Amino acid sequence: MPELPKYVLYLIPFFAMCIVIAIYLFKQKKLSVAAQSTWQEVVASGLTEPPSLHPLIDPAICVGAASCAAACPEQAIGIIGNKGTFVNPSVCIGHGACAAACPTGAIRLVFGTEKRGIDIPFVKPSFETNIEGLFIAGELGGMGLIRKAVEQGKQAIANIKKRHVAGTDYDVIIVGAGPAGISATLGAQEARLRYLTIEQEDAIGGTALHYPRQKIVMTAPMNLPQIGKIKLSEISKEALIKLWEEVAQKTGIKINFNERMDSLRHENGKFIVSTPKGQYTAGSVLLSVGRRGTPRKLDVPGEELAKVCYRLIDPSQYQGNHALVVGGGDSALESALALAAEPGTTVTLAHRSEVFTGAKPKNRERIKAAEQSGRIKVLMKTKVTQVTSNRVKLDHNGQPMEIPNDIVIVCAGGTLPIPLLKEIGVRVETRYGT
Repeated sequence: MPELPKYVLYLIPFFAMCIVIAIYLFKQKKLSVAAQSTWQEVVASGLTEPPSLHPLIDPAICVGAASCAAACPEQAIGIIGNKGTFVNPSVCIGHGACAAACPTGAIRLVFGTEKRGIDIPFVKPSFETNIEGLFIAGELGGMGLIRKAVEQGKQAIANIKKRHVAGTDYDVIIVGAGPAGISATLGAQEARLRYLTIEQEDAIGGTALHYPRQKIVMTAPMNLPQIGKIKLSEISKEALIKLWEEVAQKTGIKINFNERMDSLRHENGKFIVSTPKGQYTAGSVLLSVGRRGTPRKLDVPGEELAKVCYRLIDPSQYQGNHALVVGGGDSALESALALAAEPGTTVTLAHRSEVFTGAKPKNRERIKAAEQSGRIKVLMKTKVTQVTSNRVKLDHNGQPMEIPNDIVIVCAGGTLPIPLLKEIGVRVETRYGT
């Protein structure tokens, strides 16, 4: 075999490098095509605005490493033109994994956009608002990151325990049992404060309760009062909720579930919190509620019946039932599809508008296919007028209608407590991408 010229040996690394570069460029082009396709779908469906805390990517600093896209389990970030791009804003939950993964610091987390501002209550470094004794921690105050929400709840209680107001039922009332509320409750118990924690849902966990099943939640290690450091990186929704349940059981903290705050007043240096179950007074109040707010009600007769609920946890429990889902967003469509997959379940989806403008194209296509196959009955331009024990009365396109019913799932969004805060004098700032 003849000996290869020396210059050929020198060219081998060059050709190898060319092959590596070609493979890299091919992958980048493939990623870019996929990201552009996602963005086109998002624009077509009108879902271009993020719901809360979200990444802002500086293209001048971004080097297209794609680590942000790889770190985002919701696939909210893609690579277009060798730059990180926020291609699916509506699915972003603000955990900040993208910012942490960026090697150049090209990503910062912000609230609101130039088109749509988001109201954020003003809080001091102590997490106290401009109203003395009223504290805010967690998502409502602009912090969707679990680890930081936990830290805020802990620090808020450290400041609350310095306050002493006589003649009240409690030293502090904690509203909400998400990460900040759990941390604050643990801290209040540890400090031997007279505390009351109320939660409008029937379980612990806060916003995570509304995530889809098996959704991956990103969080860094956190330090809980009474528990210490908990090391986490990726954890499913179910595992996170199980962790909170184990913490509550181990420490014996008390939480009043299914009790929402209806009103909050500040009179003569103390706070008066009213709920459907009673009225309580406290020297301090810590609001640790999520930005989903209180579920929006139908305001119709019969809505107080136990069969009316505002989120779908386990579709299998409704096998063989007549189910009505109310709403036109992704949560409504996904709930209807999940129920329709259960054997023997009859599903009706009612929406007050003519089109599902608030849902992703893929969900709209799946609903259309389910309707054509007879698995779901879709009623557009329809409102609920009354709920009874075994039926639901509807206004369908101006005409009265009645259907058999065992369960009603209302997916009509939520109402934030911002108006309530403004009413009692809390300073609120509107953020436009800051």
